[in-house]
Amino acid sequence: MPSTTNYEVRSATPRDAKAIAEIDVNASAAHWREAIEYCEPQIYVALDGAQIVGFVGFDRSRDKGTPPTTGEIWNIKVSPSHQGKGIGLALWDAAREGLLEEGCSTVTLWLPLGNERALRFHELAGFKREMNSIKTVPRGVTRIEEIRLKRALT
Repeated sequence: MPSTTNYEVRSATPRDAKAIAEIDVNASAAHWREAIEYCEPQIYVALDGAQIVGFVGFDRSRDKGTPPTTGEIWNIKVSPSHQGKGIGLALWDAAREGLLEEGCSTVTLWLPLGNERALRFHELAGFKREMNSIKTVPRGVTRIEEIRLKRALT
């Protein structure tokens, strides 16, 4: 799948699960292998040469009451050593194309309120904060506040 950067973005394969888990330290390789095998969510990886340096998971929204034309970015992460190099944009572009192919017209995602870098990235990509969506969720042994962001896909 072509992108606007020099990084290749392609669909993930089960062999990619370990590399994805190394980027997403909150989930195991087994978790990602199962997600890839069942396509829930759909997962793309970004490569710098042969090295996986980021991934995005996306599908229909998991939020109750959303129309079937609402997609969701379930997870998007870039290796710390490759942040700020256009990989997040390449992953977002690929997910956007995938959601459009699925018939989605809007997309949402949930982010921790304290993750200013991610909030800024998504706001630059056209997402708007939904202030009435703030919720507290368990994350390991702690709890964090998350906010939903939303934008049109076209």
